[in-house]
Amino acid sequence: MKLKDKIAIITGGSRGLGKAIAQKFLEEGAVVIITATKEDKLRETAEELSILGKIEGVVMNVSQFDDVQKTIGSMIEKYGRVDILVNNAGITADSQMVHMTEEQFDSVIAVNLKGVFNCTKAVAGSMIENGYGRIINISSVTAHNGNFGQTNYTASKAGVIAMTQTWAKELGKKGITVNAVAPGYTLTEMVEAVPEKAIAAIKEKTPVRRLGKPEEIAAACVYLSSDEAGFVTGAVLKVDGGLIL
Repeated sequence: MKLKDKIAIITGGSRGLGKAIAQKFLEEGAVVIITATKEDKLRETAEELSILGKIEGVVMNVSQFDDVQKTIGSMIEKYGRVDILVNNAGITADSQMVHMTEEQFDSVIAVNLKGVFNCTKAVAGSMIENGYGRIINISSVTAHNGNFGQTNYTASKAGVIAMTQTWAKELGKKGITVNAVAPGYTLTEMVEAVPEKAIAAIKEKTPVRRLGKPEEIAAACVYLSSDEAGFVTGAVLKVDGGLIL
């Protein structure tokens, strides 16, 4: 088991990619804490995955600095440390720039960008003290080439890559690696809402001619969280079927 007895926090862990990552981590022996804003969905996911190992669901709004510091602080106190943080929580509020409202822009930036900062800051002190940590930030292929109607989302995901590279430089000497995973279009609830015609066009542009599977993104997160990836930091691992080449 690559992650045996590691303590891992996965934000946005109740569904989609977060749930797939939680499942893979449990299979690899980690103790998993998933966070989300909806308590009922957290409970449902934690109960479903509990047959694989120890998992706990915790309500937390990543965009709220004080909530994050308090919640993650209580998890560190309870478990003694956090070894792995996967910053997965994210939302969309799509609109062309000329129609996008300030609220749409701010809400996405608050969760997708500020949320990554909030959670990383909350675990950094403990990781530094322990001399060990793995931080994985979920970005997107859209960070590399933009995407129509997603000014807010693409800006947030590009910002995640910039923070990843900055923190890799700041935290490397403390025994902490910081990497990003940039998924392509993957079979999640978010992508299922995209019109079928658009999905067909995406498949046509993707060299492997299909969408990604959540477990393929999760496998990348397992690798970057493992001791095998101890010399990998500041990397952006594109798991996109060759869409961005």
